[in-house]
Amino acid sequence: MFKKNKLSVALVLLLAIVIAATGCGADPGKSSGGSVKEVENLPAALKEKGDIKIKVIRKIGGDDHTAQFLAGAKQEGEALGFKVDTFSANGDTAKYLDAIEQAANSDVDAVVLSHAEDAAVVELAQKLRDKGIEVVAFDSIGDLGTIEGVTLTSQKDEALAQYALDELVKQHGEEAKIVYLWVDGFPPMVRRNHVYQDVLAKHPGIKEVGRFGVANDNTTVETQNAVAAMLTQYPKGEIDAIFATWDAFAIGATRALVEAGRTEIKVYGIDVSNADLQAMQEENSPWAATAAVDAKMIGAVNVRIAAKKLAGEETPATFDLDAALITQEELKKSSEAVNVVTLADIIPGWGTTDAFEEDWMKALKKANAK
Repeated sequence: MFKKNKLSVALVLLLAIVIAATGCGADPGKSSGGSVKEVENLPAALKEKGDIKIKVIRKIGGDDHTAQFLAGAKQEGEALGFKVDTFSANGDTAKYLDAIEQAANSDVDAVVLSHAEDAAVVELAQKLRDKGIEVVAFDSIGDLGTIEGVTLTSQKDEALAQYALDELVKQHGEEAKIVYLWVDGFPPMVRRNHVYQDVLAKHPGIKEVGRFGVANDNTTVETQNAVAAMLTQYPKGEIDAIFATWDAFAIGATRALVEAGRTEIKVYGIDVSNADLQAMQEENSPWAATAAVDAKMIGAVNVRIAAKKLAGEETPATFDLDAALITQEELKKSSEAVNVVTLADIIPGWGTTDAFEEDWMKALKKANAK
C-alpha cells in the first residue's frame, strides 16, 4: 500500500512538471493568448501595450449576417495576435447597454460597437473614451461621431438601396405594384428609406400596396406570416415585387411566396449570407436580387480601424464600405452552388479589401500564422 501511494505521488508530481513546462513554453503570439508578437515594423504604441483585448458588441442578432460579422471581427483580431470577445444582445436594448457598461469597467483596450442606435449609447461611448478605450461603431447613431476619437463605419446604405430598387424598376417597370418591408429606428434603415422615397418621387407610377417591419429575434417568421396574410388580400396580378431592406425580411417573404405558390412576385433585398444565396439558387425561387457588402469583411475592417487607433495611427471620422449587386441571373451562370466565399468568382473583388491593412498588420498575420 505504501509503495502504491509513493507511485501515485510521483505520477502527480511528474504531471505537474509537464503542465508547468507546457505553460512556460507556450507561444505568447497565439490567438488564444491575446498577445502581440514583436515584428520589425510594429508601432511603438502596441509594443508598450503588450496584450491587446478587443470587445465586439452587437445589438441585433439571431441572423447569419450577425454571425458572419462577429466571425470576421474575431478572425481578423486573432490573426493579429489580439484577444477578441464577441457579444450579441439579440435585439435586447438593456442587455446591449449593459454589455457596453461592463466593457467600460473592464480592462479591454478597444470596443467595436454594432447597431448602436439608442441615445443612451452616446454617454456610454463617452465613458469608454474617458477611460482611454478606443471605439469604432458600425451602422450606429450619428451622435457617436461627436465624441472625439470615435470612427463611424457603415455599408453604403444609399448604394445598397439604389442597386436593389434600380433592379426592381428595371425588371418590373415604372408602374410596379410593390410591398415595402422596412423598420424605422435604425440608422441604416433610415438611410435606405431616404432612397426609397426618392425612387417613389422619381417614378410616381410605382404603387406601394403594403408594408411591414419588425426587428427582433423572430423577424423572419413574423415577416413570413405578414406577407402570407398580404397574399390572401391581393390575388395574382396585384403585387409585382417586394422590396426588403434587410435579408431577414427577404428570407421571410421568400418563404411565404414559395409556400403560397406565388413565385410570380419577385423579391429584391439587401444583405447576403450563405442561407440567402441558397434560397436565391433554389428552383423557381422568387428572390431575384440582393445588394450587399460581405459581412465578414465588415467585421474585419472595423477591427483593423480599432488596431490603428491602438497603434496611435490616424483614422477617419467615418468610413463607408462599397456595395455590390448580386442577381439570381448571375448566380445561375455558375455550374456549382455559390456561397459567400465562391461569390468572388462572380462578383470581382467580393469579400476582399486592403482598407486599413497596414504593413505591420500583414507582418503580424504572417508571424501568427507560423
